[in-house]
Amino acid sequence: MPWSAIASLLLALAVALGAFGAHGLKDRLDAYSLGIWEKAVFYHFLHALALLIVPLFTKVGSLPEPAANRISLLLVAGILLFSGSLYILALTGVRTLGAVTPLGGVAFIAAWLYLCVALFQAR
Repeated sequence: MPWSAIASLLLALAVALGAFGAHGLKDRLDAYSLGIWEKAVFYHFLHALALLIVPLFTKVGSLPEPAANRISLLLVAGILLFSGSLYILALTGVRTLGAVTPLGGVAFIAAWLYLCVALFQAR
């Protein structure tokens, strides 16, 4: 899977959504909703950056490619579920979407733990 290309696209999207929040939503959302938007952008950006880095571990022989693929899938799932649900929550105020957010958080945690275990095993 072209994880670096996907990461680059997700990073561009994070920057665009951050700019949209700062300029297009600042007068439309209350402080609470804007804070939710900013949290979504932060986690989106951070984990898209991780998605850019994970394939590099395979290039230097520190991580098997199947493990990198699974970690990358978890990172993408986390971005979609965590940040995606927060973006929608900020825009709509529909709080039931907040039930999806923890699933994204679990995907992020699983990705980081999987990376930790895989790197230790590769030693």
